[in-house]
Order: sequence, then structure tokens, then C-alpha cells
Amino acid sequence: MAIPSVTLNSSHKMPVIALGSAGQNLPADVLSRIFLDAIEAGYRHFDTASLYGSEEGIGLAVAEALKLGLVSSRDELFITSKLWVTDAHPDLVLPALKNSLSSKLGLDYLDLYLIHWPIRLKQGDKKVPVDKKDILPFFDMKGTWEAMEECKRLGLVNSIGVSNCTCKKLSQLMEYATIPPAVNQVEMHVAWNQKKLLDFCNEIGVHITAWSPLAANGANWGSIAVMQSAVLKDIASVKGKTVAQVALRWLYQQGVSIAVKTYNKGRMMENLGIFDWELSKEDTEKIQTIPQFRGYQGDMFVSENGPYKTIEELWDGEI
Repeated sequence: MAIPSVTLNSSHKMPVIALGSAGQNLPADVLSRIFLDAIEAGYRHFDTASLYGSEEGIGLAVAEALKLGLVSSRDELFITSKLWVTDAHPDLVLPALKNSLSSKLGLDYLDLYLIHWPIRLKQGDKKVPVDKKDILPFFDMKGTWEAMEECKRLGLVNSIGVSNCTCKKLSQLMEYATIPPAVNQVEMHVAWNQKKLLDFCNEIGVHITAWSPLAANGANWGSIAVMQSAVLKDIASVKGKTVAQVALRWLYQQGVSIAVKTYNKGRMMENLGIFDWELSKEDTEKIQTIPQFRGYQGDMFVSENGPYKTIEELWDGEI
């Protein structure tokens, strides 16, 4: 199954659906078999991060897929990873990237490297929730971004970007970036449509990738706002689709890419079944009536000792 791609402002093409890999503490060999299933199903984009503990599993899957002939070259796959907050410092970016590449993924380059959160913690173990006493009062976004740009100039990444950034933080970044961020990966779904941010990113040429596209149904911080939506259930019934497919199709029609999270091969296939049909104008108008609220507040990054004293400050009022 061919998955459409979007051309980023870096001129590189990115498949519009990625298989996410957060939140599962599984051995690398187990993960690699899951990711091989995904490659067989048609996935070519994998989203990981140094925090997730899944980089090694993805690296093993890439090597095995090449060995088995599931893909003919590394270039057929798009691998995204992220810089964790303990390494969010100008002097730590390149070492963190090299560790992800050589020690975990076993790759020569990443397709996309993102700053995971606009905040810095003391160096130490990568874990969530973070210990608030480790939050540092200042995050050098300018210096950290310059280090990200250097990673791209060295050929270690094809594209660079950010995650969980607001309009204000992106605007500030664009003032000094010599290489603009290609992607801003944020929570986005029908119950948190990010209209203001989407319009702004479209205006400045930054592509949005939606994480938690189904509102993290079943996660310890998620909600049933998407999967139990009466609006989506009605549309799905009429169209003969699942609620998840309607939710993902809506995102696709917003012009964003999607990081889906499932390790079930059947649901992997289901999530790819969104490209040969479309939602009508009437459908999208109904979806616009769904109440809006941010699912993940990010309160673990709020601290009297850190740069964000309140949730409102973390999100610059975009809550």
C-alpha cells in the first residue's frame, strides 16, 4: 500500500503516516518484529525518540528489512527521532544525536530530528514523569537550535524541527533560525484541532505532525473524546468506516501528517485505510462542533524554579 508523502521546506519528502513508538517498555528484539510487521503492512515512516527506548528496536527492524528485501535501500524509510530535555543544550545536541545513530539505531543519518520539548533538565536518566527539581530555570533555544542546524550541515540529519511548540515559540525561533524548522510535532485531533497553530504554521511554511491523533484513548492521561465521539460514530456508520479511520482521515484532510500508535497488525492496516475516500464538507462541519480541550497539559514541566510557572505560560495561553 503506497502512503502519500508531503514535501517539507527542507525539500525532503516525508510519508504522511508514521508508526509511533512511545510508551511501550519492550525488549528490542520484540519491538523489531513489530516494526517489521509494520514495514510489511506498508509503513515507511517510524517515529521514535531517545526517551522512548525504541530506537534500538527500529534499528534492528531496518537492518532486517534490508536483509529480507522488504525494502531495497535505507532511503526508502523515513526515521524521526527526538532530542530529550536532558540533552537540550548547545554542547549536548551533537553527542546525543551521535548516540542515537551509532549506539541505538545503527544508522548513518536521521531523516528528521526534533527538539522534544522547549525546556531543559539537568543531565541524568531519561524518564517520565520528570523530577521537577531537575528543571532548569533557563532553556537556551537559540543555542540549541544552532546546534541542530550544525547537525544538518554535517549530514547527520536531513531535516530538523521541534515538538510541542506554540505560535509564540515558533515565531521567536524564526527570528534567528538560519535553517527554519521543517516540522512542529504537536498533540492534534478532532477534540483539539489546533486551528490557530495550524494556520500559523501554514503561513510560515512549517509542517505539522499530529501526535495522539486518537486522543491517547486508554493511556493514563488520555480521554475518550475521539473514540467515543457520537459525531464520529455517526459519520463512521454512514461511510462504513471505523471511528479511528474517520478521525485520521480528518487530520489528513487538514494537510498534516500523523503519528499513529498501535502494535496490533490489524489496526496497523486499518489506520492505513484512509486514502481512497474522503469526508464531505457536511462531515467536516459536524466535526467542527466537537468540544475542544488540550488532552496533555504538560504539567510535569511546570515549576516555580523553571521557565514556566503555570500551564498557561508553558502553552503561551494556547490551552
